[in-house]
Amino acid sequence: MATEQTSKRRHVIDAIRADVLNGVWPPGSRVPPGELAERYATSTTVIREALTRLAGENFLVSEPNRGFFVPALTDGGLTDITDVRCLIEGRAIELAIERGGVQWEGELIAAHHLLARTPRRTEDDPAHTSPEWLTAHRAFHEKLIEACGVPSLCSFARQLTNATELFRRWSAPDAGARARDVEKEHRDILDAVLARDAPTAVALLQAHFQRTSDIVLHRAQQQQREAGAPIQSNV
Repeated sequence: MATEQTSKRRHVIDAIRADVLNGVWPPGSRVPPGELAERYATSTTVIREALTRLAGENFLVSEPNRGFFVPALTDGGLTDITDVRCLIEGRAIELAIERGGVQWEGELIAAHHLLARTPRRTEDDPAHTSPEWLTAHRAFHEKLIEACGVPSLCSFARQLTNATELFRRWSAPDAGARARDVEKEHRDILDAVLARDAPTAVALLQAHFQRTSDIVLHRAQQQQREAGAPIQSNV
């Protein structure tokens, strides 16, 4: 019985996380326990436990006497994260190119092959990136810098990736995201790495991150216009 209850709680946590990532509640919005209890056919007690767990993972924000919120998106905050990510992963990929051997090259090619062969969007849900593609995408980016030989650098890069995942997935329906040739971006980065051309690889990777940031901010501004709200420096 306890195992069944644990499984149900885990299911609710995963369901809330998936809905947040798919934009059911956009950045900055309140996540209402009563609505969630009805949506997932469970008690508000189970919902509050799930929200507390997600807040503990820094996936949601808990505000005393106000409830739980999806982390807010600010243009300054996203710009700062993008700048730091460009610096951290730019240096990491330089070191990886310098230190990585043939085995790393083979693993990187394999990671890219899986990413290239995994559909980014599906007919069932063309507005969002598929979970399989997101997994392959993360694996490719982690493999790009794995050979840098600095575990703390890779760990920090992973934290920065986690910090932007919500906003990247939330912006997936944006026209810019749908039209973007991200497959070519990944292929060009791979080619530069295999050619051991560090300056080009760094420039391509940083441009890749910047395009994502631009799309996220465009999506936020578009939603503000649709809601009739003034566009501010903090989105």
